[in-house]
Amino acid sequence: MSKTVTDLYEEFGGDRLPPGQRKTERFPVLSKSGTPSWDPQSWQFDVWGAVDEQLQFSYEEFKDLPAETQIQDFHCVTGWSKFDCEFTGVTFPTLAEMAGLDDDVVHVMFHALDGYTTNLSLEECMRDEVLFVYEYDGEPLPSDHGGPLRVVTPHKYAYKGAKWVEGVEFLTEAERGYWEKRGYSNTANPWNEERYS
Repeated sequence: MSKTVTDLYEEFGGDRLPPGQRKTERFPVLSKSGTPSWDPQSWQFDVWGAVDEQLQFSYEEFKDLPAETQIQDFHCVTGWSKFDCEFTGVTFPTLAEMAGLDDDVVHVMFHALDGYTTNLSLEECMRDEVLFVYEYDGEPLPSDHGGPLRVVTPHKYAYKGAKWVEGVEFLTEAERGYWEKRGYSNTANPWNEERYS
């Protein structure tokens, strides 16, 4: 059963299609470099930082975690939006609860197989719509779209949702990720057109 969260935009007081965006039926592929390879037998996902318990999962173990399927909209900073994407995965709050967060956690850094990083405040992450996704439209997430695992952040531009994610780090001080260090917005709200800092 899919949970539809496409009305999320109402929380931000805007239209479903954020300003400066154009709707597309395609799902373009964009990344900072090529698609990294991964081995289903050796791949692992790590949770570390200011947590009660560091976690580690194989691909199969991750897929055994409690999951949900959501219908979301997807907004790319380059100006396109794709509506009604069906993503299946584990919610951010589910993982955070499993790890147990220190009281002074304020920030989160996502780490990817290709060295990419991106950051969000803990508050921005603690939403059920922030998903660690391993299926798209009922099929395993294609590698060019971030498989085996990617993050989706429908309330942010998509560079905040790391492709090929292999870990999440809980921080007690804010840090900036790959694009954020290179002039992209740290907050990335599509309805305020927060593309660049």
